Amino acid sequence: MDTSLTGLKREAPTDARQVRSRHALTSALLALLEEKPFDQLTIREITARAGTGYATFFRHYPTKEALLADVAAHEIEDLLGRTIPILYAANSYESTLELCRHVHAHALLWSALLTGGAAGIVREEFIRQALGLAADTQPRHPWLPSDLGTIHGTGATIDILAWWLAQGGDRPASRHSPEEVATILHRLVIAPLVGDTLERQTARA
Repeated sequence: MDTSLTGLKREAPTDARQVRSRHALTSALLALLEEKPFDQLTIREITARAGTGYATFFRHYPTKEALLADVAAHEIEDLLGRTIPILYAANSYESTLELCRHVHAHALLWSALLTGGAAGIVREEFIRQALGLAADTQPRHPWLPSDLGTIHGTGATIDILAWWLAQGGDRPASRHSPEEVATILHRLVIAPLVGDTLERQTARA
């Protein structure tokens, strides 16, 4: 059985009605994740919020974890799209801070993705997408293979974000500000990888 995120994802529908139903279900899950943890959600709650029938859910997804997989793939793509391009620009701290602010603004969603039952497969998908986006970038250190740098940087970033999200209990990411976590993440992971120490310039701006 394929337990990867790719294996859990469903093929995109082509029928217009199916597309609308799929969009309604993913939108409902996103909205509900802003209100309560994933493990407290039921399929009936999701379908009620989506305005679809209970049986309709199972025409698209076998489990709520499969629905989460579709949402996760899209959210990871969006987050990396916000941060990877800036990471190799003049000041990687800006990218780090943008990432932390976005995760903080959607803390329940990212808590579900990074600390819930699907955390392992979400991590794999995060690294897979990061490797694809970073494939054409030039390594900053001649001694470090670019793919290894991406795997290490992405994995360590996920670990720090998961730690942050777990700190607040029922209110994820409430104990530390995005600025505090961005500074930790930048100093521990990003700056050593890309050779950028410009966070002080952003802080003064």
